[in-house]
Formats: sequence, structure tokens, C-alpha cells
Amino acid sequence: MNPPRDKLALLNWLAIYPLITLLLWVARPHLGTLALPLQTLLLTAVLVPTMTFVVMPRLTWIFRGWLLRGPQAAPSRAQEV
Repeated sequence: MNPPRDKLALLNWLAIYPLITLLLWVARPHLGTLALPLQTLLLTAVLVPTMTFVVMPRLTWIFRGWLLRGPQAAPSRAQEV
């Protein structure tokens, strides 16, 4: 069973935001003289493998219960009696 795309999108955003913030904080002083496209190229060259091989496998494992949980079925009348 595959997790819903909206949950994966939220999990990606929750991972990317702090990671890109950290990368910009660390790298910006060193990349400031480079053209913006080159800065973006270098940052994404670090971000994408880090997300793919380090961050997302851990987050999907941590949030596996939430990712795979389906909508809760309402109890039927027969179960209530």
C-alpha cells in the first residue's frame, strides 16, 4: 500500500524547509560571490541526495504509522447493539 500523496508532500515540505534553511545558513557566506544559478545548482546538488538517501528514509520510517493509516471506518449499527 502506498501512502497518500498529500501526506508525502507534507512530509517532504517538513524535511526540505529546515534542511534548505540550514544549507543556506552554512553555505551562503561561501557562495555569495557566485551567480544565483550556480548557487542553486550547488545547493540542490547537496539537498537532493541528502533528502533521498538520509532524511526521507528516516522520516518515512518514523511516520510510517501515520503515512499508512487509512480513514477510520465508522462503526456500523450492528456493532453498536
